[in-house]
Amino acid sequence: MKQQTESDKEMEEELLNKHEGSRKQKIILIIAAFMILISLFVFSIAVGALNISFREVLKSLFRMESASQKIVVWNIRLPRITAGILSGAGLAVAGAVMQSILKNPLGSPFTLGISQAAGFGAAFSIIILGTGTLQSGGDSAILLDQIHLTAISAFGWALVSTLFIVLLVRLKNASPETMILAGIALGSLFTAGTTALQYVADDVELAAIVFWTFGDVGRATWSNNGLILLLLLPCLVYFYLNSWNYKMMASGDETARSLGVPVKRLRLIGMLITSLITALIISFVGIIGFVGLVSPHIGRKLIGPDERFLLPFSALVGSILLLGADTAARTILSPIVLPVGILTSFLGVPLFLYLVVRGREYMWN
Repeated sequence: MKQQTESDKEMEEELLNKHEGSRKQKIILIIAAFMILISLFVFSIAVGALNISFREVLKSLFRMESASQKIVVWNIRLPRITAGILSGAGLAVAGAVMQSILKNPLGSPFTLGISQAAGFGAAFSIIILGTGTLQSGGDSAILLDQIHLTAISAFGWALVSTLFIVLLVRLKNASPETMILAGIALGSLFTAGTTALQYVADDVELAAIVFWTFGDVGRATWSNNGLILLLLLPCLVYFYLNSWNYKMMASGDETARSLGVPVKRLRLIGMLITSLITALIISFVGIIGFVGLVSPHIGRKLIGPDERFLLPFSALVGSILLLGADTAARTILSPIVLPVGILTSFLGVPLFLYLVVRGREYMWN
């Protein structure tokens, strides 16, 4: 009996040591991702049509720079970089939570029709509400007139898609698979609506629609970033506080209920919050694909499915992906600036296919 007790203690100590070692590795990965993001942040400030040295970047951040550099850094690059970080984090966390509560690796804001609804809202505003006038900026860029009204319309129609999914869960007790199928159907519906509006648009309105649908963090302002941050912070705290519940839900609804997890309520609230985050981000920066779909898969591949670590790590990965893609979009054909949505799609498709083909076993283990 004594030998058995000592053996059990040794096994418990071994399991605890293994768990502690795994926990330390995950924390190290999160810290490493944060350091990569900081390095990319500084690099993004430095590069562009006007290159700035590392020393000048530090001076700019502390407002010790010349007047010209102050305009470039604080009025042009920092709002864009901040939008990339916040948007990438928000889309990645929204995708991670949706995949967990739906128990579906294809779960993301973009497979539920939210982005297509926002695109329809922008087209509706441009053609029906008359915000389709184009202006030529000083740098020969096309500026959409009344951008805030266009953003409000995009946000409102994105909420229509969100409310439909929420009502489907609330009234019909829809399964995760049904929600995905409903999202695909909604996406097709709003895409058809956008196509119909484009068909009746004139040349100027059509150009304005195309301009908006190209996701571009460069159009975000400090006030836009403030609104995104104001919504994103409490949502991230809520998701993290419920990370254990999401982990139990991934094991199955019955298992989660037996442990006291309010599955239906958490799924409903999670869907609503993630949809609100996505709708707000899309309404300001346009449609940016694959960040919310790919980032959580990268997180699961590197750090595992435990939401306590997956959520913050996915947020960092999303910020790195979007900020890195935007930096490349600004510099690869400088002085021409490409919309970052184009680049994320080119990079996201092969990366996602690779993760599906080579990494299927890690998704829910």
